[in-house]
Amino acid sequence: MLHKVAVLSAFVGRTFALWVIVFAVLAYMFPELFRFLSAYISILLGIVMFGMGLTLKPKDFSEVFTRPIDVLIGVAGQFIIMPVLAYALAKILNLPSEIAVGVILVGCCPGGTSSNVMSYLSKGDVPLSVTITACSTVLAPFVTPALIYLFANQWVEINAATMVISIVKIVIVPIVGGVVLNMLFGRTIARVVVVLPLVSSVAIISIVAAVVAVSQQKIAQTGALIFSVVVLHNFLGYLLGYLLGRVFKMDLAKRKTLSIEIGMQNSGLGVALAMAHFSPLSAVPAAIFSVWHNITGGILSSVYARMSSDQEQSKENREVRA
Repeated sequence: MLHKVAVLSAFVGRTFALWVIVFAVLAYMFPELFRFLSAYISILLGIVMFGMGLTLKPKDFSEVFTRPIDVLIGVAGQFIIMPVLAYALAKILNLPSEIAVGVILVGCCPGGTSSNVMSYLSKGDVPLSVTITACSTVLAPFVTPALIYLFANQWVEINAATMVISIVKIVIVPIVGGVVLNMLFGRTIARVVVVLPLVSSVAIISIVAAVVAVSQQKIAQTGALIFSVVVLHNFLGYLLGYLLGRVFKMDLAKRKTLSIEIGMQNSGLGVALAMAHFSPLSAVPAAIFSVWHNITGGILSSVYARMSSDQEQSKENREVRA
């Protein structure tokens, strides 16, 4: 039975972006069927974070001590590039306040939970990816509210203290709980961890569907604008992340990892914060980002994996000629 669930989990994980799109469309067409999910967004994100905690081990933070500069560059890039990009897009495009706040929320969130998989598929530096994601997530309760206050306070009133409490409850408590269970019952957890992609995928799909359902009318009015901003934000995040690696003369694997870590956000957290502290429309950019960055992450990982193959082939050809 567990094997069948594992196969299903792997299938859903591989086709995740498709399922997000399907249920987002269904929620847009039949919002009344999905609105009830909006009451459970924080719980659903907590489940995703708990699953992340179950897969974390102390060694996942080891790169902090063996390669502190690389990790620092990645985390700093995560919390500088994406918030600044979000603010710049909001100002340049003169976005309405609710949408501007939503875009900035996405930019101020830590790295996305699927970035580690994309780094693996890209033939990037996976240990570095895992460590950057883990560190940015642990720092999120303190850094994310501060950044949101810094960049979004001109549009809406920001209560950073209540936001800190929300992130601790939604992110840190579930992660710590997962880590503790993993430490106490590691062998048992290892046998059932294969179902986590299925659980996390269902939770994230439900979050996206909930936001689309409760914001259906406003999406009809502003959807094209929000989608355009999300596409720009995501693309520029990938680009500047890659260039950041080049500036610091990192090798190709590290550059690919930085690109993916900075371009992919924990948009589920953005949704939860928007629904708890702002408005349903402010959650729409994060919901669209959830769909879009998984599509582009898959495409980009294929391109990056090919870049590795091309470089290796060129190296082999130079060695043969030599």
